[in-house]
Parts: sequence; C-alpha cells; structure tokens
Amino acid sequence: MNQKKENKGKSLRISCKDLGQLALQDFCPRCFWVQRHAPKGIPFQIFPGIFSSIDSYTKRVVHQHFDIHSRAPEWLAPLGELTGYREPPHHSKFKAIHTVTGILLTGSVDAIFEKQDGSLAIADYKTAKFTGTQDALLPMYKVQLNSYAYIARALGWPAVSSLALIYAEPETGSEHAHPSRSIRQAGYSMGFAAKILPIELDLEMIDPLLARVYELSMTEQAPDGRKGCGDCAKLSGILEILE
Repeated sequence: MNQKKENKGKSLRISCKDLGQLALQDFCPRCFWVQRHAPKGIPFQIFPGIFSSIDSYTKRVVHQHFDIHSRAPEWLAPLGELTGYREPPHHSKFKAIHTVTGILLTGSVDAIFEKQDGSLAIADYKTAKFTGTQDALLPMYKVQLNSYAYIARALGWPAVSSLALIYAEPETGSEHAHPSRSIRQAGYSMGFAAKILPIELDLEMIDPLLARVYELSMTEQAPDGRKGCGDCAKLSGILEILE
C-alpha cells in the first residue's frame, strides 16, 4: 500500500502553530512534506523548556492580578477594556474540523480575555525581544492567532474581536543587574517588560492554508524543495552519508 492510500485511510490533523509555517517567507513544501510523513517524527529537534515555563509564569501573573485586583494589569491596556479571563482549554478540547478537507485543527491557547462588550481577546505569550513587525516569524504568529479565533468561532464561543502577541522582554541591562534590584537570598531575579503587538483579525486566511495542507499531505511523492533551502541541503547530506 503506497503512502497516498495510507493517508486517505486516516484522518489528518495539524496544530495552529504548524499551520502557520505555510505563511513563512522561507516555507519549503518538501520539508513540510517530510515532517508530515516521517513515521516517528523529525530527529535532532531540541526546544528549551525554559520558554514554556516563562510563558506559564506570565499567565499565572496575569490571572492572579485579575483574581486579586478584579482588573487587568495596566500593560494589557492596548487590548481594550478587559473584565476577566478564561482558563485556556487543553488542546484536546480546543479543536475544530475543517468541513472541506476533514482536517482536524487543534490549538493550545496562551491567553483568553473577556472584554466589556462581551467579545473575546485572544493572545499568545512570547519570551523574546520585542521587534514589532520586523520579526521574521510574524506571519506564522498571525496564522496561529487567527487559527485560534477560527476554532473559537467553530466552538460557538463569543466573537473574537482582537488578537495580540504579548512579548515578555527580558530586562538584562546593567541597571537591571544592580544588586539592589536583582539579588535575592536564594539567588537572583530577572524582570520582564511587557510589550503588546496587536494582530489583524483575518479568518479568511485559514481555509486556503488548510487546503494547501491537504494537498501536500495527499501527495505521494515529496514535492520540490524551496530553492536554497538549508534544511533540504542538510537532509540530502545525511542521506548521502547513509548510502
């Protein structure tokens, strides 16, 4: 049985973040195909867990501020008048089936806020330097956040009226490292400056991307790679030494 027939016999699923890869300027169809078809995943993948830990901590900071003060931290003001938050659901519950392709779209939302007008604001936490629209990954983040709104609509949630990236920018300057600000009895502390980047709400971008995922997933042979793709060159080098 060939790969194409095997794919037709099973349901397809993709995360909101992985869907965002298709919007990147350096997206490579061949690399994406390999990632989707590798039976046991891609080797040599390492992602430091510290970033997830910081994102989780940021969420706790925000939620506890709401719980104690009954309002949002001042630095969330760009998101509008927030009246509360929703605990983000597990990705196994935050999902929607694309009716045209049958692809299951899943997401792991960082932040969901309730607004005074009854609508929702959805945001994603990023532990990184704030670079605004210069971030090379911004197209991926736009798709990721709009995918969350897409799922929220499919689940019958209140309308999502705004999306945003919330950057937790580490404060690492000499003034921040001064003992009066950093030293604690058990070690030292690091501050973070919150920067908000609003993201345009555009749910129309999701359907074409899911159609492209279906097309690539159903293709029996790997498509041509992007010209100059570094990962394709590395893969070819690995295959050469294994032959």
